[in-house]
Amino acid sequence: MSRPYLLATFALLCAGALGGVLAAWAHLPLPYMMGAMLGTAVSALIWRHKFPADYAFPQKFRLVFLAIIGVMIGAQVSPELLQMVPALAASFAAIVLFVGLAHGGNYLIFRHFGRYDRATAFYSGAPGGLMESIALGEAAGANLTILTTQQFLRIILVITLVPIGLSLWVGAPVGSASGMSLAHASPDDLSHLHVVVLTALVGLALGRPLRLPAWQLTGPLFAAAVVSVSGIGLLDLPDWVINICQVVIGTSLGMRLGGLRGRMVLTALGMAVVSVGFMLALGLGFAAALTRWTGTDFDVLLVSFAPGGVTEMALVALSLSANPAVVTAHHIWRIILTVLEIGVVGRYVEQRGL
Repeated sequence: MSRPYLLATFALLCAGALGGVLAAWAHLPLPYMMGAMLGTAVSALIWRHKFPADYAFPQKFRLVFLAIIGVMIGAQVSPELLQMVPALAASFAAIVLFVGLAHGGNYLIFRHFGRYDRATAFYSGAPGGLMESIALGEAAGANLTILTTQQFLRIILVITLVPIGLSLWVGAPVGSASGMSLAHASPDDLSHLHVVVLTALVGLALGRPLRLPAWQLTGPLFAAAVVSVSGIGLLDLPDWVINICQVVIGTSLGMRLGGLRGRMVLTALGMAVVSVGFMLALGLGFAAALTRWTGTDFDVLLVSFAPGGVTEMALVALSLSANPAVVTAHHIWRIILTVLEIGVVGRYVEQRGL
């Protein structure tokens, strides 16, 4: 990589890190990824002319951090989580129906109201799997600027509206705003880093030849799930390491938002409001029905069906004095289903020209 490329990448990472720190200071949800994305997007809009003409964020560099995030998501699949599956059979079955209805409805919203092309509408409408949707959408020829924007707006709206709504309902802050954290390792504990890196490398080595959807993320994710369930090793990292990974990923995605313009932003925001409103109403309906059927608390089920980030929704569950493993189980299941569904159905949609 030439010196101008290195300097441009370093400058973007600094802008992303600053955006992440400011977002964390403002107590925004998923601050290091969202803040880095926004900080980089603003930098790209203002100083794009100072970058090399053919500059692109180095994808091999990004790959390492994406794989680590995949490992940390897969590490949430524990033996205790699997033991809970039989008791959650009804809601797990409902998640299958939710994913199909949410994605189908979103596709119609983006295709017929947003006037997006088929690939962009399909992958923008995925009710989960942020990184997977972007990776698969890129391979399918989707408009990455619109796709990235819609997927981020989905998460931003869900992880903002759900905690605010529940905070008003319970009368106290919930989620990351309440100071909750899922970190287990202390800030100076890197004793498990070698296990995380090895798991990520194994996942990458297997993911590509197996042709897993979004193999850069799902390969390490499934490898980590096997390690976690089998007890071969402990996959745990301090918060600051995970935050660095989020900054790098957010920075790489923020570069893709440099092409956004006023009308495009307004269209994307309007589509996101309609899409998220539809999915939250759908989730609310499932939660209400399952509360009567299973006896599970309505607020826990609502958080379990909210198509937001796994971490933030688990933190909301902690704030509600609910078992975060129950919420995490539903969201991991939703993500797995979405990844499989967009990998299989996406090819069908493209072939049939729907």
